Amino acid sequence: MLFKDLGLNDSLLAAIAKMGYVEPTPIQEQAIPVALRGKDVVGCAQTGTGKTVAFVLPILQLMSKKKGVKALVVTPTRELCGQIEEVGRGCAAGTAIAVQAVYGGVPYEPQAKAMRRGVDLLVATPGRLLDMMRQGDIKLDGVEIFVLDEADRMLDMGFWPDVQRIVKSLPTKRQNLLFSATMSRAVLDVIGDTLDHPVQIEIGLRATPVDEVDQQIFPVDGGQKTELLVSFLKHHNPERTLVFTRTKHRADRLARTLEKKGIKGAAIHSNRTQSQRQAALDGFKSGRYRVLIATDIVARGIDVEGITHVINFDIPTNAEDYVHRIGRTARAGMKGTAVSFLTAEDVHELKDIERLIGSTLDRHELPHFDYIARNIPHSDDLKKRPGKLLYNGGARRAAARGFVRTRKK
Repeated sequence: MLFKDLGLNDSLLAAIAKMGYVEPTPIQEQAIPVALRGKDVVGCAQTGTGKTVAFVLPILQLMSKKKGVKALVVTPTRELCGQIEEVGRGCAAGTAIAVQAVYGGVPYEPQAKAMRRGVDLLVATPGRLLDMMRQGDIKLDGVEIFVLDEADRMLDMGFWPDVQRIVKSLPTKRQNLLFSATMSRAVLDVIGDTLDHPVQIEIGLRATPVDEVDQQIFPVDGGQKTELLVSFLKHHNPERTLVFTRTKHRADRLARTLEKKGIKGAAIHSNRTQSQRQAALDGFKSGRYRVLIATDIVARGIDVEGITHVINFDIPTNAEDYVHRIGRTARAGMKGTAVSFLTAEDVHELKDIERLIGSTLDRHELPHFDYIARNIPHSDDLKKRPGKLLYNGGARRAAARGFVRTRKK
C-alpha cells in the first residue's frame, strides 16, 4: 500500500514525498484511514514505527479553517514536543496551517507571541500548557482533535492530574487519538471514559522489542562498569551510541570520564537547561559527540537516526523502560545492538525484562577485558523474591531491599 491509497489529499502527499516517505508503516497504514473517518483511535506500536506521522497527517487533513487552536497534542517531554513540531511543520509545508510547540525550560514570552500570531496545531507538555492557559495566552475551546502521545509515560511520570485538567478544558465533542509504544491497562482505565467507542490498533506483540535489535548481556562486577564501558567503546568503536544511566549524577560523571579517556560524549537529563539539552542532542545528531548519556526521563524524546548501539549502563527497574530504551536503535529497518551491563544486584530486573519480552538473553564477555570475580546467578536459577511494590509502572521488590517490613501473621 502507498500513501496515496490512504485517502490523503494532494498537498499532504506532496509534503510527505518531499520528506522522503515512500510507503506507510503498518501503524500508519491502519491508523490513518480510521482517523480520517473521524473515529477515536487507541494506537499501540513499537518505538520507531512512525506513530507521529500516523496522527499528524489526519489532523492536518481534518482540521477546519476556523481561527484558533483546532488540534492539540500533549506529550511528556520537551524533546518529543520539538520532534512532533518538526514533523508537523514538514507535513504542513505547502499549506497555511501553523504548527507550534510550547514547553518549559525556555523563555515564556516567545511562545506566547507565537500563540498570539495564531496557531492551528499545538504541541505541548502539560506544565507549560497549563501555565499559558492560566495566563490567558492559550484557549482550547475550539479544539476538534486531541492527541495524547506516550500516554503510559504520562502516567509513570505523574502527569495524569495535569492531563485531566487539560482534558476538562476541552470541548466535549471532539476526536481523540491515543498513541503509545506500550498501552497498560492502568492507562486505559484512567482515560477510557473520555474515549468514544475507540478503534484499537496494535501492531506487533505488546512491549516486544523490534526484531532487528541484537540484545546482549554483559555480566560485570558493579565496580568495573565504568571501566567496561570505556573498553567496550574502544574495542567496538561504534559510530553512534546512546548510554542509559539510572541517575543524573551518574550521567554527568560518565560524560566527564569518557572525555578524559578521549571519547567525546555529552549528558542529557532533566537537570540540564533546555539549551544544554538541545546542544547535546544536536551534537549527537551531527556526530560531534559519539556518545550521548541519558536518563529515562528523556528516553522517549531522543529520536536520532543512525544510533548503532544502546548501552544500559544501569539496567532499568521498570521492564517496559528497557523496551523504550533499546527502541532508540534499529529504527526504520536498520540493524542495531543493545548491550546491558548486569551486576548481581540487577538479576531480578533482568528476569522481569526477559519475562516481558518472552525470551532469555544471551550473556557475553568482552575479549581481553580483565574481569574480577563475579557471582551473578542465571535467571533460571533465581528464587522468587519475597515481595514487590508497583511503582512507575514497573516492579520494585521492596521487602528484599528493606523498603518495607514483612508483616507477621
